[in-house]
Amino acid sequence: MGDLARKGIVGLMIIVVVMIGMDGAECKLHKVGARGWIPNYNYTEWLNQRDEHFYVGDWLYFVFDKHYFNVLEVNKTSYDSCNDQGFINNITRGGRDVVQLTEPRPYYFLSSGGYCWGGMKVAIYVEQIPPTPAPSPTPAKSGSSLSSTTTTLMKTILSTAFYVALVWSSFFN
Repeated sequence: MGDLARKGIVGLMIIVVVMIGMDGAECKLHKVGARGWIPNYNYTEWLNQRDEHFYVGDWLYFVFDKHYFNVLEVNKTSYDSCNDQGFINNITRGGRDVVQLTEPRPYYFLSSGGYCWGGMKVAIYVEQIPPTPAPSPTPAKSGSSLSSTTTTLMKTILSTAFYVALVWSSFFN
């Protein structure tokens, strides 16, 4: 088995473990930007137009031309000054890249090579998953629907399959 395949299997196993550990919480995949990760675009305005919240466990999906751009996680000071030196994490893999938001805090992303000055930067504020109220018991109907365990399992399988497809496609672009 090649190095690439081994890394893909390890990544898949990590995703499955994380999703199972979230105890049925619904993770959401957020595509960054209406047209993707591009220069001369105001990502702050894009965020302000959306009534969307980012929660622990959610994923950001960056779509961009890997030959020109990248995605770096930086601290607030570097974000404010468009400094790409000493970045926290380079999430660039193939132009169809995802990053999981693992803790409640602000996340700062930018593209290096001067593109940050052209607007390629975004600050995402991540919240703790709000507690869900306990479901009230409802009477069983004939032809009852899927159990919550089955539904959660199906969501996990679909989310994992989607992630694998994203990673797989990034290797062939």
